[in-house]
Amino acid sequence: MVANPGGGNTEADGGPVRHIPVLLAEVVAVLEPAPGKIILDGTFGAGGYTSAILAGGASVIALDRDPTAIAGGQDLVAASAGKLTLVQSEFSRLAEHAPDEGLDGVVLDIGVSSMQIDEAERGFSFQKNGPLDMRMSGSGVSAADVVNRAKVSDLIRIFSFLGEEKQASRIARAIEKRRAEEPFRTTRDLAGLIEIVTPRKAKDKIHPATRVFQALRVFVNEELVELAEALFAAERALKPGGRLVVVTFHSLEDRIVKKFLSDRSGKAAGSRHMPLVHERAATFEAVGKSMVAASEAEADANPRARSAKLRAGRRTNAPAEAADLSIFDLPNLADLAKLGG
Repeated sequence: MVANPGGGNTEADGGPVRHIPVLLAEVVAVLEPAPGKIILDGTFGAGGYTSAILAGGASVIALDRDPTAIAGGQDLVAASAGKLTLVQSEFSRLAEHAPDEGLDGVVLDIGVSSMQIDEAERGFSFQKNGPLDMRMSGSGVSAADVVNRAKVSDLIRIFSFLGEEKQASRIARAIEKRRAEEPFRTTRDLAGLIEIVTPRKAKDKIHPATRVFQALRVFVNEELVELAEALFAAERALKPGGRLVVVTFHSLEDRIVKKFLSDRSGKAAGSRHMPLVHERAATFEAVGKSMVAASEAEADANPRARSAKLRAGRRTNAPAEAADLSIFDLPNLADLAKLGG
């Protein structure tokens, strides 16, 4: 996610920010691209990481669920002399696109692209009026479907857990009252209501709709499950010595990546109250610091980098473990499929 998920920038930032790859030097340093290596970029976006990896001499398999990103990357494909394969796909399916011999690296940037935010018709931003959509793939259940059809109790859970919104109950009940009179159709419809229900205080640095928009986007695109499944897929697809690099922008995603790398470290679990669990063979070992944040200089130059965290691991030769989502303690939210039109 981005530091300001509802809009392309905060008012203090002074306007839209062009998409700049975050922690680029640090990502490349971990991946160590070189001729003969094959690295998968699971979140192609504007191609920032992919371009740097190609410049290092490696070949790239790049994925993006957004058809607009795929179309926008065709010039880079043409200029790559056959070293870039660009595929429209969720990154949770990255193992399906890996060669049989395995990957030398996987990089994931878990954030919505500035390009998506800047397109009003995508409905990601409350700062640009457009349809209340938020679907990265352009298909499936939209944010409007969720706001207009989900039970109030489900909206409260979505806003509370995925947006960490303290006023979730008040906002959800106001939505219920308003949608009974007229359904929500645009981003301004929803943002305007939230502004009335939870007016912005002078000390607030973010717009009052930020957390709700973040929660809806994460829910509509099933981002937490997608990330968890992508980590399992990377474990299967990386060859021994291959590097996994993940850049996150919010505590929810960072927590998932941290839990995964800790779980796969092979350390025995237990406590003084519980018997020690047998130690398992590690499937990942540490690469550098456990977490890398953007420098002050990068954060000043690129507001998107302010909340960014990088975590990485090196694949061992131990067999991949079972893909067990229970290790992440993900919430049981509304059934997304049942909210469609």
